[in-house]
Amino acid sequence: MDYRTYREKLQTRFPEPVLAFEPHEYEARLASVRREMAKAELDLLLLTEAGELCYLTGYTTFEVSVQCVLLVAADRTVLFVPAIEIGPAVYLSRVDEVIGYPWQAPEAVGSTLAEQVRRTAGTSTPKIGFNPWAGSFRPGLLLALKNELGAATFSDFGTLIDRVRLIKSPAELTYLAESAAITGSGLDAAAAVIREGVLDHEIAQAGANTMLGAGSEFMSMQPIVTTGIRSGIIHTNHSGYKVARGDVVFTEFGAVRRRYTAPMMRTAVVGEASAEIREFHGVCLDVLDAVMSAARAGSSFASAARAGEAALAPIVNRAFFSGVFGYPVGAAFPPSWVAGSMFIASDNDAVLEENMVFHLPICLRKPGEFGMGFSETVRITAAGAERITANTLSLEEIFL
Repeated sequence: MDYRTYREKLQTRFPEPVLAFEPHEYEARLASVRREMAKAELDLLLLTEAGELCYLTGYTTFEVSVQCVLLVAADRTVLFVPAIEIGPAVYLSRVDEVIGYPWQAPEAVGSTLAEQVRRTAGTSTPKIGFNPWAGSFRPGLLLALKNELGAATFSDFGTLIDRVRLIKSPAELTYLAESAAITGSGLDAAAAVIREGVLDHEIAQAGANTMLGAGSEFMSMQPIVTTGIRSGIIHTNHSGYKVARGDVVFTEFGAVRRRYTAPMMRTAVVGEASAEIREFHGVCLDVLDAVMSAARAGSSFASAARAGEAALAPIVNRAFFSGVFGYPVGAAFPPSWVAGSMFIASDNDAVLEENMVFHLPICLRKPGEFGMGFSETVRITAAGAERITANTLSLEEIFL
């Protein structure tokens, strides 16, 4: 059976896709995107990020390394996938047409996709919006499309999709709340096994087992556990290290419900915390509180970041901080639960709006010594950021 027959049999068996949201929600999302397209005078959007495809169509897969493309025109959507993805594309997505191509020959699909672009856009000279910064868009395919569509115009659509995705619907907020509850249970389970002599991957195992057992889908990032001096080095993870007396244990988890993640960070100390560790903990909570208070609907992203910077000032010369006080979360896939590029940072003058959702990753690291992180996933309101997660913000000292 070839993939075209496979598609036809699936479409007969499943005339309607299985979706995480009601059809009208996808229609509303597409309508918002199409309004932005019209403002930008675009004939077509060419989307490749898994989270964007899921957000607009429901398409979900754990195989995110292959090249998939969603074409969005004013009146039509086409999902272009390799043969092995025909199943999820038919079963789990709401589009006007699913088109497959041979999985083993991605370099040979440029002309086929170019023809679909012309047909979907309704013109031989389409103005195409795409994201040149997307890691999911293979340079070879882009080059082939430009060669095939010599009369087309390719334009960077900037944050068009990000802006639409930032504001969450009630149904999205429900999935985020479910994720938050599962994430919290995972952090609690991990905390329960922290003690002198435990291996870092055993802590991660306890958290992962609990989250998966509580209903998490495959996670966009696996549980993060770093201990001792490694906790002072950003983006290290568990690697078989044994916890010693005096070690900081940093954990960051994010369970998934219908591809929505509400992450949390938490930190503990095996034994008595030093005065400096306590100081970092206090500043970490001050920064978190300052950002949450300042992140009000109608204020700027930058103003919330500046409030965080002011709270960070007492240790700014001793602590490494990423500079991002919040990043968007929502529908996401590996390798990251970050859902877009609209960051709460001092160089972003965009305006916060009601029901935008961010993870506030407040982690302060003394390089090569320790890290201190506590975070919340929050919803923006007129009064400030409201917690979706319910983190434990105390610094636990463990004397087992």
